[in-house]
Amino acid sequence: MVGAPAAADAVARARRLPGLHVGLHLVLVAGRPVLPAQQVPALVGSDGAFRAGLVRAGFRFFFRRRARQQLAREIAAQFDAYRATGLALDHVNAHCHMHLHPTVGRLVVALARDYGVRAVRIPAEPVAVLRRAGADPAACATAAFHAPFAALLRRRVRRAGLVANDRLLGLAWSGGLTESRLLRLLDALPPGVSEVYCHPAMSRPAPLVRAMPYYRHRDEFDALVSPAVRQRVAAGAIALIGYRALG
Repeated sequence: MVGAPAAADAVARARRLPGLHVGLHLVLVAGRPVLPAQQVPALVGSDGAFRAGLVRAGFRFFFRRRARQQLAREIAAQFDAYRATGLALDHVNAHCHMHLHPTVGRLVVALARDYGVRAVRIPAEPVAVLRRAGADPAACATAAFHAPFAALLRRRVRRAGLVANDRLLGLAWSGGLTESRLLRLLDALPPGVSEVYCHPAMSRPAPLVRAMPYYRHRDEFDALVSPAVRQRVAAGAIALIGYRALG
C-alpha cells in the first residue's frame, strides 16, 4: 500500500529482505489516495479519503466517466510510487479485491502491462476446494458469487499476455486462517499455482484493531510458521514460489 502511513517502513524492511516477493496492493477504497485530493474529487469525500462503501464505489466507477478518468490517474500514480521505491514488483492486486470490478480490472491489467508488470493476483477460491476443506455453506456461496468476476479478470489477464495464480486460498476464512484450517486447505490442494491469503501479525496495535476488529492476526501468524504446516508442505512436495517464477 504505497500511500499508507507505514509504507516507508515496509519498503525499508523489504530492502533488508531481498528474497521477499513484494507486490503492489492498490488502494482505491478504505484508504487515502496518493494523488492530492483536489485531483481526484470524484473519488474522495470532504476528509480527503476515498468515499466509504464498496458497492457505492463500484457503481461510481462503472457509471461515472469523470470517476473512471480520475481512477486511471490514481492507479497510475500508485504504480509510479511503487516504481520510485526501487523494489522489484512481483505482482499487482487491489485492496478489498476491487480489481474484480470490471472497470478497475480493465484499468489494472492495462496499466500493469504498460508498467512492465508480468503478474496479477486473481482472487478466485474454488467451491470444490472449500467443501473438501470443510468450509461452511455461506463461505461457499460467497466464493460462487465472486467466480464470474474472477473469470472475467482471468480472461483479461490472459489476453494481455500476463500471468496469474490459478486460485487464492484463505478468502473464506479471511482473518481466521488458523493452523487447522490451513492444514485442511493444504490437504485439499489441487495441482497448479495457489496463493495462500492471510493477514499475519505478532501484535494488534490500535490502528489494526480499528481496521480489522475481528481478525485473529496472531493465530494467522502462528499458522504460517507452524512446524505442522511446514511438514505438510514438505510431505506434499509443494514448491514455495513467488509470482516471478511464473513469468
